[in-house]
Amino acid sequence: MKLLITGGCGFIGSNFIRNMLEKYPDYQITNLDKLTYAGNPDNLKDIESDPNYTFVKGDICDTDVVSKVMQDVDQVIHFAAESHVDRSIEDGAVFVRTNVLGTNTLLQGALDNDVERFIHVSTDEVYGSIKEGSFSEMDDLKPSSPYSSSKAGSDLLAMSYYTTYDLPVTITRCTNNFGPYQYPEKLIPLFITNLMDNRKVPVYGSGMNVRDWIHVDDHCSGIDFVLNNGNTGEVYNIGGSSELTNLDITHRILAALDKDESMIEYVEDRKGHDFRYSLDCNKLKKMGWKPKYDFDTALNSTIAWYVNNRWWWEPLKH
Repeated sequence: MKLLITGGCGFIGSNFIRNMLEKYPDYQITNLDKLTYAGNPDNLKDIESDPNYTFVKGDICDTDVVSKVMQDVDQVIHFAAESHVDRSIEDGAVFVRTNVLGTNTLLQGALDNDVERFIHVSTDEVYGSIKEGSFSEMDDLKPSSPYSSSKAGSDLLAMSYYTTYDLPVTITRCTNNFGPYQYPEKLIPLFITNLMDNRKVPVYGSGMNVRDWIHVDDHCSGIDFVLNNGNTGEVYNIGGSSELTNLDITHRILAALDKDESMIEYVEDRKGHDFRYSLDCNKLKKMGWKPKYDFDTALNSTIAWYVNNRWWWEPLKH
């Protein structure tokens, strides 16, 4: 099996590549990554010499590059995306370029090269906020930020290639990920590394915004499950069944690192801040998939990873 992974030097992509090479040692994986600020070759330093792994530096918006790497590929798993909401609020243009135009370039490349399967990795944020209940795969998309809007646009593009051209597209939408190699602008690694340096942690508004959290390895196993068991032309929600407020997360990290509430700095709320994301994942669970890790165990192992790997995150922060 020959896989093309886009954005494989990013947080989720790098964990996915590592997990797949371990589970399927005969797979051949090509990683296409532009190496923007969040694309870090150190994320895959331990497997860079694996004979079944190939790295290609390139932009998913570059038609020539995409056409070249799509040749002789069986399946594409598309992770590459600009993903930080705060950055999208400051400047949405790069999000539209990468997430929408880049996705279109990949879809066309997959179509031209008769790719057997195209997994488009998306986010729960495309559904928008929900006060009660949970979003199913059939619910309308109501994104709030330039980031989530660009991802919703890429979702619609991906499905249009299935409807119009019969390209075998499947979409996954996941909740908030955490784990090793997550760029330290995101909530959990930012708070861990700040507290390790005895710096305060910024909590938006009241800290009562709710997110569902999933360990990155569970997300990766969910994508692998969909790759092997999902149907083309369908959407699958992937979640961790661990809904917590941002303040809940903060208190857990404070306790684990032996810090008190004086380390919390409440800051002005994010513009258009969605209050709650929640996914109904029964479709995938009924097929036989479920997350492996409970939240607290996974959080403690994540904290330990950042404590033991200053070499990785310090250069990114400083």
